[in-house]
Amino acid sequence: MADTKTKPQWLKVTYDQTKVDRMNHLLDGLQLNTVCAEANCPNLGDCFGSGTASFMIMGPNCTRACRFCDVPHGKTAPIDLLEPLRVAQATQKLGLKHVVVTSVDRDDLPDLGATQFVNVIKEIRRLNPNTSIEVLTPDFQGRTELLDQVIAAKPDVFNHNMETVRSLTPKVRSRATYDTSLKVLQYVKAHAPKTTFVKTGIMLGLGETDPEVYQLMDDLRAIDVDFLTIGQYVQPSKKHYQLREWVPMARYQAYYQVAMAKGFKFVASSPLVRSSYKAKEELEAVDGK
Repeated sequence: MADTKTKPQWLKVTYDQTKVDRMNHLLDGLQLNTVCAEANCPNLGDCFGSGTASFMIMGPNCTRACRFCDVPHGKTAPIDLLEPLRVAQATQKLGLKHVVVTSVDRDDLPDLGATQFVNVIKEIRRLNPNTSIEVLTPDFQGRTELLDQVIAAKPDVFNHNMETVRSLTPKVRSRATYDTSLKVLQYVKAHAPKTTFVKTGIMLGLGETDPEVYQLMDDLRAIDVDFLTIGQYVQPSKKHYQLREWVPMARYQAYYQVAMAKGFKFVASSPLVRSSYKAKEELEAVDGK
């Protein structure tokens, strides 16, 4: 096994702490969570420093306990009916032109959280009519009536992460399956407005092989997924799934070339790439074509 104890230089990111503190103060005042902070994203300083954030709705605690994820697993809170308004207000105060809305899994709710996604989209549209919206959703257990609700709200980008290749999915994801996630993406692509882009992301360094990654790309292209993000898995703690490899930059570049050749509209492939990182730039690149 490759040396995984020595962290690569690209993990050492510098940023303006003053801007980060200002962003944290604003979000705390509005009682909002971000996946940037809750999941200890390595890009927190970059995104917060530039005045962008990915809002995580429906509380900080998840009903699932995926072995790769640093979002806490625990008791969930009741749905906050004022949260959609606060997200919209934060978007307005920050002057965001593109906003990402994600969530914890809420398997405890009858609608699994779909209604809250819809309400957040509606409130953002009401207060920020010129802001584009990306949602990064759970699998909603594959329930198409819930996917229909979110699709009907017309987000500009509908994102649901595959996370990893087929063979590793049972080892690192809780309750989610490879085929369910693939069917979610397929359903959204088939039923969402043509103006909605469909997106997914995966992590590297879990023990995947090149043929497995290429097969995943083929599975995604077979259902016409538009965007693909590829980034490095960073093990949050010793209790999480063991990191197998710091993947070299050359392999990210190779995956980028192959993925673009397979027909994705946009691919981001680099160690620090996360699903919602540079999302605004991604959408602008495609819209500008």
